[in-house]
Amino acid sequence: MAQIRVSEAAELLGVSDDTVRRWIDTGRLAAQSTGPGPMTVDAAAVATLMAQAAPPAPVTTSARNRFSGIVTRVERDGVMALVEIQAGPHRVISLMSREAADELELAPGVRAAAMIKATNVIVEREETS
Repeated sequence: MAQIRVSEAAELLGVSDDTVRRWIDTGRLAAQSTGPGPMTVDAAAVATLMAQAAPPAPVTTSARNRFSGIVTRVERDGVMALVEIQAGPHRVISLMSREAADELELAPGVRAAAMIKATNVIVEREETS
């Protein structure tokens, strides 16, 4: 299991370090502490919490094209790799060369960012009732 520091989990979840520590104290997140080093939490559990707890993106603004998150799945075959990233409430899936995935050392629990470039993006503002 990939582990990340409490401060990294807090950054990804958009909360303070103290909030993550309270979640550890109440059992919402499991933590590990090995020796004198910093306390860590399971990266996959943080990704799950991000997907469940994050509010939906506001409809009145266009989403940014960079999504920071945690790799939740990597499937490699002979030439290609499928990489899934949980970025807040967003699940981003990328197809890339296996070589690129290997060079980046992508695996579940690794922090990563997906940058998206599209030649045509339609943005629509929805009126609230």
